Amino acid sequence: MNPRIWGDKSYYSLNHYLKETYGEKIYKVSLDGGMTCPNRDGTIGTAGCIFCSEGGSGDFASSRTLSVSRQIGAGISLLSRKSAGHKFIAYFQAYTNTYAPVEYLRKIFTEAISHPDVVILSIATRPDCLSGEILDLLAELNRIKPVWIELGLQTIHPDSAEFINRGYPLSCFDSALSELKLRGIPVVVHVILGLPGETEEDMLKTTDYLASAGIQGIKLQLLHVLKNTVLAECFSRGEFDVLTFEGYIDTLIRCIEHLPEEIIIHRITGDGPKNLLIAPQWSSNKKLVLNTIHRELKTRNSWQGKFKEEHACQNH
Repeated sequence: MNPRIWGDKSYYSLNHYLKETYGEKIYKVSLDGGMTCPNRDGTIGTAGCIFCSEGGSGDFASSRTLSVSRQIGAGISLLSRKSAGHKFIAYFQAYTNTYAPVEYLRKIFTEAISHPDVVILSIATRPDCLSGEILDLLAELNRIKPVWIELGLQTIHPDSAEFINRGYPLSCFDSALSELKLRGIPVVVHVILGLPGETEEDMLKTTDYLASAGIQGIKLQLLHVLKNTVLAECFSRGEFDVLTFEGYIDTLIRCIEHLPEEIIIHRITGDGPKNLLIAPQWSSNKKLVLNTIHRELKTRNSWQGKFKEEHACQNH
């Protein structure tokens, strides 16, 4: 990655992209479409991915008992207490958000994308839950307003995928990505750093794979151990250690340095609900984590820039 400053950050952040594209800060409204997951309902398995909370990673979403429009309204109302934002991303976050009949998906996605304050529809799902009909629906919606598909890959390594009970092979991800690219639908990929048994080089191999895959965005997520998960049981038995603060920052920055500049980095750490978080406890101080990452990135980019200048001078 070349030493370059994107706004106030040393990487191409989602915030920078949104301000550049829409002229103002855009906020996400997390939604629950009332779905489950094939890895929970018995289609593939019943335990789910071992790190996934009871809320299906949608712990910050509104109640599924509300309509999509009411969830958006509630989310905007909550955000308006903290900010003066006028444009929002409708983010279907909880569970697998294409795991339903296509007509139901058409109804809830159209309701979200039609909201006057929504400028982007973002849908988190699994690559094995994207039928041809659903892909065509997403392409249709993408012609109305931008649609982003977020795929939870986490890792390219088969042993790790089996350990976390992901439930699909890398080839399934590759196929889904290819179909989404054919339809011009931007793809954001979730990666977890710190999976049990993975070395830093393993994590960099996942990053390198995605760097050349033609994706538009990436979420680099610290592994959180949350209460009431299979991962928590493994942790309590001492089967693995979580990353240290320093270890995570070093690995994260190396991953960022392996990404091409055009890939938008949507996340560099992540939120574990404080009432559920078991480890690492240092991650609960998100402000400290982010400030340290940004400071270290600027320091390294400044050093790289100076080194290149000196090297160029020596060659003349």
